[in-house]
Amino acid sequence: MTVTLIWIAVALFAIGLYLSWTAGRLDRLHARIDAARAALDAQLLRRASVAQELATSNVLDPAASIVLYEAAHAARQAEEDQREVAESELSQALRAVFADADQVEAVREAPGGEEAAEELAQAVRRVPMARRFHNDAVRAARALRRHRKVRLFRLAGHAPFPMAFEMDDEPPAALADRPGA
Repeated sequence: MTVTLIWIAVALFAIGLYLSWTAGRLDRLHARIDAARAALDAQLLRRASVAQELATSNVLDPAASIVLYEAAHAARQAEEDQREVAESELSQALRAVFADADQVEAVREAPGGEEAAEELAQAVRRVPMARRFHNDAVRAARALRRHRKVRLFRLAGHAPFPMAFEMDDEPPAALADRPGA
């Protein structure tokens, strides 16, 4: 009888330890999602800010400046539920404005244009990477949260179900294909 109780206690302890480890892993994944989202937000804000600065620098033609400024402003001011759409529209505006390499070269030839074009090129390259890191963390957390033990023992607590950030983040070819970038 005593040996049976000891084995039951050991089994319960092992199950408790395993559940605790799983809950800690889930908590770390949620923290990773938060950090990745903050990094993504920073990269999106940087891209919109650089685009807005370039649009107001009188380097682009007036029509391109207006299109780029409005898309960048909308991306910076978008509410959370409209953010993916606004950021996708900024990507489309960037591709429209910088559709050919001549526009990029015109920006580079303007005073201070080399730095502005390089900063924009870096920003448009970093957004897809930041979004990929965020969505990878979301995918890992979702996979763990789908396990029966996590749902049964409510190991996720009251944390909201993680959502991926889906947007068009295709960079303009003329900016993304810079040698040495």
